[in-house]
Amino acid sequence: MNRNEKRTVKEEKMPNQEYKSHVRVHPIYHYVLQILLLGTLITTIVFLVRSINQEENILLSVILFLMVLIMIIVAVLLRFYPLKAQDRAIRAEENLRSYILTGELLDARLSIAQVVALRFASDKELPALSKRAAMENLKPDEIKKAITNWRADHNRI
Repeated sequence: MNRNEKRTVKEEKMPNQEYKSHVRVHPIYHYVLQILLLGTLITTIVFLVRSINQEENILLSVILFLMVLIMIIVAVLLRFYPLKAQDRAIRAEENLRSYILTGELLDARLSIAQVVALRFASDKELPALSKRAAMENLKPDEIKKAITNWRADHNRI
């Protein structure tokens, strides 16, 4: 079995992707962690306000509040940095794909968000849709809705 056959077998196991089903959610991050962080933030704010009103444990409540802020910043950065790296990889991949299909790189006017949306376009649709997206400054959501033959991306979260 060669690489393409392996890829085909793997892709057959994955559900079909389209505009309505392309968003991926990681439940532990998107639900559990965010709810826990929100609950902890609210709790530390209540503790801080009570400490100030009672004039007790103010230093402790400030330290706890700052620690929660640090945890929130870390959680945001843990999501943000890998997405930025994926965006750079997607731009490179889509530039290569465009070059292979047309002999030209993608239009420099396309934002990274537009390029990320264009990755779902089939090889037949990519050249025309990328030109249209650059000319009309289509929003990423408009680009995705304009795709008729969806090209799945199961690797991005």
